[in-house]
Amino acid sequence: MSGVGRGQVLRVRGRGVAWLPPLLLLVAITAIDYNTAAEFRMISWVVLVPGIAAATCGVAGTAVFAALALVTYVAADSSWPHQYQSGLPDFILAVLACAVRLRGERSMLHMRDVADTTRRTVLRPLPPVWGGLEHAEVYLAADSEARVGGDFYDIQPGPHGTRVLVGDVQGKGLGAVEETAALLGTFREAAYHEPALATVAERLEVRVRRHGGHVTALGHDDGDRFATAVLLGFPEADTGVVEAMVFGHEPPLVVGPSGVRPLLAAGGPPLGLGALSADGPPPVHRVPLGPGETVLLTSDGVTEARDPAGEFYALAGDPRAVEPRRLVALVRDGTLGHCGGHLLDDTTVFAVRRADERAGKGRRPS
Repeated sequence: MSGVGRGQVLRVRGRGVAWLPPLLLLVAITAIDYNTAAEFRMISWVVLVPGIAAATCGVAGTAVFAALALVTYVAADSSWPHQYQSGLPDFILAVLACAVRLRGERSMLHMRDVADTTRRTVLRPLPPVWGGLEHAEVYLAADSEARVGGDFYDIQPGPHGTRVLVGDVQGKGLGAVEETAALLGTFREAAYHEPALATVAERLEVRVRRHGGHVTALGHDDGDRFATAVLLGFPEADTGVVEAMVFGHEPPLVVGPSGVRPLLAAGGPPLGLGALSADGPPPVHRVPLGPGETVLLTSDGVTEARDPAGEFYALAGDPRAVEPRRLVALVRDGTLGHCGGHLLDDTTVFAVRRADERAGKGRRPS
């Protein structure tokens, strides 16, 4: 998702009013300067006008208000006796300070664009109906500036059905993003080529271990990362079931017109820790999935959301909100409302179900 333009920040009834705050400030400063004595140093205040414009308007608007502020200052300053003049050097210094600020802001916006591009590359955009599945998702970063974290999701159509992966890499920062990219790259290839869902899971397990070995060989101290995940398979030949494997992740729910039920009771260890389990990898469960039923998957940012009293959020679906977009919006709003908007961890809400014939198959292997 690209950054929001400055002119879109302030709108009234659909009209941009980003120019209004700097204009009102300029008028107010001029009026105060006219009605006060020398104690009011106009230069100390008029330089705020281009600064406010820089925060709300675009480049052209900022330039216009900088010119207006300069003209207003020169006209007002030359109208009073000589002893009341503040001096043009003060204004030049203020304009230079504003230029430095604008340069810093451009650098910050550039970094945000880089982060957005990275996120779109790792979490590629998905068509509303893809691989015969209707889906909706929302990603909420605990750090609003970071925009990229360890949560991941993807849908991969292929000759053996459509596979879905939702998960969360342990930890934060660029290391988590690198492992996320490695996992998703492996999933997109294995989910397309491998006939068995268990083989896809095995490829993911090996990828986590290989990536950890590479990171350790580079001398980094985060080579022991693991990832919790849910791996789903929607066989093309059997539309009445979903194949599921859970790797230490939050248990998925099935939300349908008749109510809400857990998809699975338990799962296996996270990806990357399979060697520590005496029972081996989790089995592939084939679970009946009725027409219109939606599978709801979340990261632990949902279940770890706390209210001011420290109580955790109780995740629950709503049979009245079976459609993926409505279901995702319901969980998102419930999570943010419970914690007052203060998320402790990156949060992903993902809902998926088989598309009906009216929505179309939407299946185009890639």
